[in-house]
Amino acid sequence: MKIAVEGCCHGELDKIYETIEYLEKKESIKVDLLLCCGDFQAVRNEGDLKCMAVPAKYRTMQTFYKYYSGEKKAPVLTIFIGGNHEASNHLQELPYGGWVAPNIYYLGYAGVVRYKGIRIGGLSGIYKSHDYRKGHHEFPPYNPETLRSVYHIRNMEVFKLKQIQMPIDIFMSHDWPRRIYHYGNTEDLLRKKKFLRSEVETNTLGSPAAEELLAHLQPSYWFSAHLHVKFAALMQHPPKGNAAPRVTKFLSLDKCLPYREFLQIVDIPDRSSSSEGLEYDPEWFAVLKATNSLQVTTPQRWNPPENNGLHERWDFRASEADMMQVMEDLSGELSIPDNFSRTVPPYDPGHPQPHAPPSYNTNPQTTELCTKLGLTDIYCKVGQRGDDAGRSQSTTREDEDESLDEPSEYPTDTSGLSSSFNPDEITIEDEWEEEEEEEKGAKADLPSDTHTPSRMVLPEPKSTISPSVLMDLPPPSHSTPRALPAQPEGEQEGRCGDEEAAARILKRSSGEAGSRNTTPIIKRRNQLIYQATDDDECEG
Repeated sequence: MKIAVEGCCHGELDKIYETIEYLEKKESIKVDLLLCCGDFQAVRNEGDLKCMAVPAKYRTMQTFYKYYSGEKKAPVLTIFIGGNHEASNHLQELPYGGWVAPNIYYLGYAGVVRYKGIRIGGLSGIYKSHDYRKGHHEFPPYNPETLRSVYHIRNMEVFKLKQIQMPIDIFMSHDWPRRIYHYGNTEDLLRKKKFLRSEVETNTLGSPAAEELLAHLQPSYWFSAHLHVKFAALMQHPPKGNAAPRVTKFLSLDKCLPYREFLQIVDIPDRSSSSEGLEYDPEWFAVLKATNSLQVTTPQRWNPPENNGLHERWDFRASEADMMQVMEDLSGELSIPDNFSRTVPPYDPGHPQPHAPPSYNTNPQTTELCTKLGLTDIYCKVGQRGDDAGRSQSTTREDEDESLDEPSEYPTDTSGLSSSFNPDEITIEDEWEEEEEEEKGAKADLPSDTHTPSRMVLPEPKSTISPSVLMDLPPPSHSTPRALPAQPEGEQEGRCGDEEAAARILKRSSGEAGSRNTTPIIKRRNQLIYQATDDDECEG
């Protein structure tokens, strides 16, 4: 099975699918699945733009609305998680996951699904200690505080994922697991992102929640994004009981921009499956059913039950009987139904509505799933509370002094003490401007016939393992295709360890095409056009 993995999408669906199509023709292959690691930006109309945490001047429709309206259909099955730049009111309609457009599936706040026998899990959002123990209380229209807190990871979702016992093949998170950078080429990372040095040296870069899940789930692959840099690592876990130690291959990718390493295709062996399509996961649904009564939809802090004599139940792992009950609830049908439906009118370029307010809607997919499994539609519950807890008009800034907050359940969390620039701590405007400057520098420094090193190999793990599990990652070898794809030079291939996987990195180059007329042009927030030659055309 060939799986394409993409970093931060930032609404560039047309360009991502275009690149996959180009590679398929070039290599005579067929990509089975696309995984996007956050910042997907499923913006349906102008109202959704107001629910996305980006500066107003960067609130552009991009291309998702075409897939939502039916104008286009995703050419490859796409699964994604949420990041920290999302149309949050849209994703909140699907707390347990669902279709945001035909052939495009969102995993929810947290989720596990199966595709052709491959088990895929994910956790949406980014970690912030001061919101971690709160419930999902946010509700549109968001204020400056809830516009950001809505995409912060909650301990409830992590607690659910920690009940998983069966092996996970692939896991996705937007931000990195903390300390994963020690299992790769750390110095190369710091050469690319100098401002991360302080967090790396103090072990405060990344998510402690994701770190905990990495240790518990020990998936074969873990894919992330967020830091807008490609980074590979290999981590061997301590053995659990008498089981052989497991190894996780970690890869973070960039966002879809010129000269960026934003896409990689990995081969994973096929497995027997009850369906050729996307399937629900019985163990995950059994966990959702068991933990449903623990759901919190207020800002009050919640701590997971523990075996300390204070809780009647603390173990919510799924038994075989629990999973059989899920099968009965679903009438024995695990295939995820193609039940996408639009809940708001899509953007109409011929009749723009810049003053459209943010929408709140329950989603029929969530309603149907909750009815079958006896779950609570938490977004609906927040909307029906009848108070202002989810719509507080507090103007308190998210990054103000957190000294009054209760201590994090992670005693080693010192994220509030770092003096360097964490990508989510700096202002959003600075994040975009920084990326723009990097792109200008890249264009100025790279010649038109840029060549890359022959190979990059994953580093040795911290403990001794067989070399057969090492994954060789080749350098980027594909650039932006012309309108009529040509054969680029400098192609390299790599193998993926014991699974003999062929991995190819894709990046876009603006120096490939010969003339402006043969070059695709797109709008984006900081690199606004793909252009063939240096010229002074640019859009604001």
